[in-house]
Amino acid sequence: MPGPLDGIRVIDLTQMISGPMATMILADQGADVIKVEPPGIGDLVRAMGGRKSGMSPTFVVANRNKRSIVIDLKQPRGLEVLKRLIPRADVVVQNFRPGAAERMGVSYDVLREIKPDLIYASISGFGETGPYVHKRTYDPVIQALSGLMSIQADETGRPRMIRVIVPDKVTALTAAQAITAAIVARLRTGQGQHVRLAMLDAVVAFIWPESMPAYTFIGHEPASIRPPGTRDLVFQTSDGYITVAANSDSEWAGLARTIGHPEWIDDPRFKHPADRIRNADVRLDLTAAIIHTRTSAEWLTAFDAAEVPCAPIQTRADLLTDPQVAANGLIVESEHPHAGPMRQPRPAARFAATPASLRRFAPMLGEHTDAILDEAGVAAADRSALRQSGVIS
Repeated sequence: MPGPLDGIRVIDLTQMISGPMATMILADQGADVIKVEPPGIGDLVRAMGGRKSGMSPTFVVANRNKRSIVIDLKQPRGLEVLKRLIPRADVVVQNFRPGAAERMGVSYDVLREIKPDLIYASISGFGETGPYVHKRTYDPVIQALSGLMSIQADETGRPRMIRVIVPDKVTALTAAQAITAAIVARLRTGQGQHVRLAMLDAVVAFIWPESMPAYTFIGHEPASIRPPGTRDLVFQTSDGYITVAANSDSEWAGLARTIGHPEWIDDPRFKHPADRIRNADVRLDLTAAIIHTRTSAEWLTAFDAAEVPCAPIQTRADLLTDPQVAANGLIVESEHPHAGPMRQPRPAARFAATPASLRRFAPMLGEHTDAILDEAGVAAADRSALRQSGVIS
């Protein structure tokens, strides 16, 4: 069965992660995503780490379900070729630095002259105005500016990076949702529009609800700030590590009874959620000292019985054999026609009537150039001439 975005065509001018992952989500959900890449190595992620037959592990996942066409947009004839694709497109996505699309001749104003109801998404680091617009942007820069590194600070106060490129991926998720919303709006109104998204904006909005409580109610900042040095919920057992999270009063009561200290339930330091937050360091120290005395399996069985949220802290290798991951059918193994055996997660959202699916492997560079241009009405002789001049490949 077709996916929910079946019939939507996306022209993907993006590289790296934030844009390609956004269009991957659209492609997983049925959109026909045409990835436009420059001659040479194409998307830079193709060349990053552990390549097999021109496919890096990151590229092969973030660009699945897409078709690839190589066009040199620096040549006027290349720009003409791209414009031949626009009349049949619904969405164009680009993550060039601000001003680059205008200089290249692929801005929203230019392309909507060809397709008036076009949805055009621009992904940038900081937006189109302001003192940081000139800066090159990668994930660590946004982690630093957004406060994300500060939130991850250790007990000494030293900021720490998250070792997953959260800003890129949060931006991708936000962009995919925004593009889908624009598609819905066009169905209602017949109007296309320009959707702008800055990585900085996406990440600040993402972290705000629980990470900025001290700055939400104006005038009450000091009363809400958590004490410095509050640690995470990683507990060492006698043979490994687990996490335990008791937020509600009933969960806290279950934890206190399970670890043999029912008197903590009415202890004024821990009686209510606000008390437990205020006295988090003491609470975690006391809990950690007891959890260290038994095995992970013993504690997890006991906490589960008491309905206290808990889990083993798994390695990446553990994830592959986790029984819940297996029950969800989350990890899919397949044979890539060029890169060989591989595994990857299926699309996370499951649609009952219009399922997302893994229909197509990540493309080789320019694998679909001829087919795409044939659909656009570019004759074989013209394609041959364009190829000879280096405009396409």
